[in-house]
Amino acid sequence: MNKSEPKRTNSSPEGEIAGARSRVAALRLIDAVLRQGQRLDTSVIHATRNLTLPEDRALAIAIATEVLRHLPDLDALIDSATEKQLPQDVKARSVLRLALTQALILGTPPHAAIATALPLVLGGPRRLVHGVFGTLIRRGAMLPEIPTLPAEVVTRWTKAWGPEAVADAARAIAAPPPLDLALRDPNETRLEGEELASGHRRLPRGLSVIALPGYAEGRFWVQNIAAQIPVPLLGKGNGRTVLDLCAAPGGKTMQLAAAGWNVIAVEQHSGRIQRLRENLSRTALAADIVEADVMAWEPPAPVDAIMLDAPCTATGIFARHPDVLHRIGAKDIASLSALQGRMLARAVRWLKPDGCLVYATCSMEPEEGEEVIAASGLTVDPVSAHELPLGLVPAPEGWVRILPKPGLDGFFMARLKQK
Repeated sequence: MNKSEPKRTNSSPEGEIAGARSRVAALRLIDAVLRQGQRLDTSVIHATRNLTLPEDRALAIAIATEVLRHLPDLDALIDSATEKQLPQDVKARSVLRLALTQALILGTPPHAAIATALPLVLGGPRRLVHGVFGTLIRRGAMLPEIPTLPAEVVTRWTKAWGPEAVADAARAIAAPPPLDLALRDPNETRLEGEELASGHRRLPRGLSVIALPGYAEGRFWVQNIAAQIPVPLLGKGNGRTVLDLCAAPGGKTMQLAAAGWNVIAVEQHSGRIQRLRENLSRTALAADIVEADVMAWEPPAPVDAIMLDAPCTATGIFARHPDVLHRIGAKDIASLSALQGRMLARAVRWLKPDGCLVYATCSMEPEEGEEVIAASGLTVDPVSAHELPLGLVPAPEGWVRILPKPGLDGFFMARLKQK
């Protein structure tokens, strides 16, 4: 066997290049997002069904994620090396994206990257793929340090937040974010790391969460610092009752329980409820879990407070989930904005007369934040600057808009009361 060829192993079918199945799975993931509009995380089970080793599955996810993180720049390279531009949805383009991502980002030797890519176009334009890839490698092709955001996203966010915010967003997606932890006990001293807010620790990315001291004892859970900010706006529970609506995977449920609230966590998806139960069990925190659709369910009695982390486009968490940059469009934003308005109008009726509700979305779209609140007719209970970490400042209207920066997700939140 030529030394430049990826080796074939006894664990693969005869004649199969080692790692080929991971590339097939990565191609399925890219196709699921770009052609079918599916979420990357929910496509993983089907796309990686033929992978038995955890490291093969992790490689497939890593390849697909980096393709989506750098997609406009990968396409610009490909287009620079072809006389006739390839259609966006043709397999040859997707295979080239995959091969270039391995060679230029993940450190795969170019001969191995192309050798594992070419079987994906059997019966197709193998010479084209090989030629374009070889041309770019010989040219010394590189990707920019700061990725280019999709044109539609740039247009939308520039209109909403301005060019500086878009530049910050591009810097935020340049690399996977650090590891943020929420602490069960804000006075925890055994876990090292950078403390950016009460009850928070930040560690470098790449660490194994389950290997960290205190994981098995449930002393913390993973939660971006932006997502940790809404719950403290409700204050300490002192045994009062709060509804956590759309509760899974449970970060805010655990925050509420740790803050002394009697939590009723409502979630309609059974698979997500299982994850919520596991998180509560590990952290030894308690909540009453209700499997129900918020739009069809009613609480047995009025409550003191409500945490509504509403279903949204999740465009604010693009640094960890770059697929949202390519899946979400105007129709998705409009549909979810309408749902959020209906959900908020329904939920606020469940408050006691002196109760308050915190509405939050991990979205960059004003239609899912500011515009929902402005149309709600509810009274904003203004958030003060001393309630916020990181030097964040509330908007003049009293709500909080967090624009993304490296290590910080985009978020919106507002504390509300009935008139």
